[in-house]
Amino acid sequence: MAPSTSQRGWPQSFPNPAYERRHDLNKDLFQEAATRFRQGKAPLADRMRPVTLDEFVGQEHILGRGRLLRRAVEADRITSIILFGPPGTGKTTLARIIANHTASTFVTLNAVLSGVKDIREQVAAARDRLDLHRQRTILFVDEVHRFNKAQQDALLPHVENGTVVFIGATTENPYFEVNKALVSRSRIFELKSLTEDDLDAVIDHVLNSERGYGKWKVDLAAEARRHLVSTANGDARSLLNAIELAIETTDPDESGTVIVDLRVAEESIQRRAVLYDKEGDAHFDTISAFIKSMRGSDVDAALYWLAMMVYAGEDPRFIFRRMIIFASEDIGLADPRAIQVAMACAQAFEYVGMPEGQFHLAECCIYLTSAPKSNSAFAFFDALKHVTDEQSGEVPNPLKDGSRDKKGLGHGEGYLYPHAYHNHYVPQQYLPDEMQGTYFYQPSDVGYEKTISERIAYWRSRDEKESVEKRARRYGADTPDPAGESD
Repeated sequence: MAPSTSQRGWPQSFPNPAYERRHDLNKDLFQEAATRFRQGKAPLADRMRPVTLDEFVGQEHILGRGRLLRRAVEADRITSIILFGPPGTGKTTLARIIANHTASTFVTLNAVLSGVKDIREQVAAARDRLDLHRQRTILFVDEVHRFNKAQQDALLPHVENGTVVFIGATTENPYFEVNKALVSRSRIFELKSLTEDDLDAVIDHVLNSERGYGKWKVDLAAEARRHLVSTANGDARSLLNAIELAIETTDPDESGTVIVDLRVAEESIQRRAVLYDKEGDAHFDTISAFIKSMRGSDVDAALYWLAMMVYAGEDPRFIFRRMIIFASEDIGLADPRAIQVAMACAQAFEYVGMPEGQFHLAECCIYLTSAPKSNSAFAFFDALKHVTDEQSGEVPNPLKDGSRDKKGLGHGEGYLYPHAYHNHYVPQQYLPDEMQGTYFYQPSDVGYEKTISERIAYWRSRDEKESVEKRARRYGADTPDPAGESD
């Protein structure tokens, strides 16, 4: 049976070359028009995205003239890399610039939206390009720290054998959040928050570029500029969004000039952008800075890091838990009231809540930071190490419970009751025989512990008179922090 024909005589089951050419041309024209429309309506941050290294602002430590990464991009010799840094510092932009400079095929995936199937499809396409056209493929993965194990396992062998060149972008420390095998096969480049000079350069570019507001008459007041730069906190995207909102929503005056004063700037960027993810690096880095500032007795620094956490929405109970731990770990018996103050403030916060509970956070922080310091409670971990590593000794007979078998076994015989002696103290052996003379606790000479030190010295003088050996050898003086404490 012959195939049916169209009005122009072409069999419908066969292609019409002229029709297809016209169809493709119309399709390209529509796509070009749609692209221009989208670009015209695109947010300022997207329109102003740099397309060359010379337009890129900041990151001179990795992209300055002669730097390794810049040389690699310019020579189109990029190997697998991971770009790590806060939001708004240019990680995705840098990846797009690499795409503009390379002769390789550049494809992108998002670790959240893409599954193992997507990765395998891109790897298969990359293998075909390499085999058939000798063309490399650069695979850019945004938010790579969100890759699960299955996604990482699907990609890793192909990074390793060179099927794809991997570029990852992440706001989290890749050494903790990204597959170690993937990290070991990549160069890590850390992007830093932009400086105020960098952000000033961004504003100048926006006001003078045709992609920005170069064709507009804009009067940006000096105090408004300072506020925008300061409040953006190193985040170019936040700054651009605020500028766009300020200019686009302000009516021009009689001369057609859009005046952006301090009031408009404050309305456009009402809250400083603070990098703080409760599960990410900023969370752990900030609480670490807070603890170390308290330990270093710097009240102002401790209050600053506390304010940073509260402003970012950290759970106050988490902060109180850390301060309660600090009261015993870093102050201890140098000021026994520290733990009482910490507990009282935590309890008061539960009764009052926010926002007034900020007073209790501040009071606890100031008290602990300004209190005398001692970490002598770590003596417990020396004792624990002895129990863990050394052979356990027998309880001395006088210390055994004599209420059950004193008559039969003589347990408890010879025990000296301290309250029956001068100053409620009597020299006698409390440690197992083989440990006699060993000690763990060494009080400091700071705060209340100075009184404890004097008391122990008095007891020791009594021991020596009775020839009872005590505190002759300190155990575990060089024992490292048992919990691997890093704060």
